[in-house]
Amino acid sequence: MTAKQLSPGWYACRTRARAEKQVNRMLRLRGFESYLPLLEQVRQWTDRRKRVGFPLFPGYLFARFNVGTTHEVLRTPGVVDIIRHDGSPAPVRDEELDSIRILVAGVNAGGSPPEPVEFLHEGQEVLVTEGPFSGIRGTLIEDRSRARVVIRLSALRRALSVELPRELLRAAAG
Repeated sequence: MTAKQLSPGWYACRTRARAEKQVNRMLRLRGFESYLPLLEQVRQWTDRRKRVGFPLFPGYLFARFNVGTTHEVLRTPGVVDIIRHDGSPAPVRDEELDSIRILVAGVNAGGSPPEPVEFLHEGQEVLVTEGPFSGIRGTLIEDRSRARVVIRLSALRRALSVELPRELLRAAAG
């Protein structure tokens, strides 16, 4: 085994529907470190009110293990799969999980809940969906933390870019 396989890392695990809390408990009982980001919401019943934690990512949680123990994680009741890229478990960077922990703590302390947005990456072909530039297809680039859409005219070997709010962009269909 390589050093990378021996050192534990964080991985995203897919769970059975609504089994995230049980899987989190089972992984810990098996000696794995796990993290289930829960957003607290007040629920009202006829006789009481209670703060209840709901998964930030329904059907997923994070576990820390080395790649050599993948099969043991997969044998945990309720674990359906480990998220993979190119056939190998896809590690989650510590910085990303730290940001999730801060976000969850902020929301649970009274901050506004997060809203999902489309995951776009630099270099991806995008379509402008609203506003005066609606209908433009181009390539997303980042310029000092601002989203810009580049429009290329290959025949002239020219390109133009315009800065746009990310909310107006969607991934362009094939």
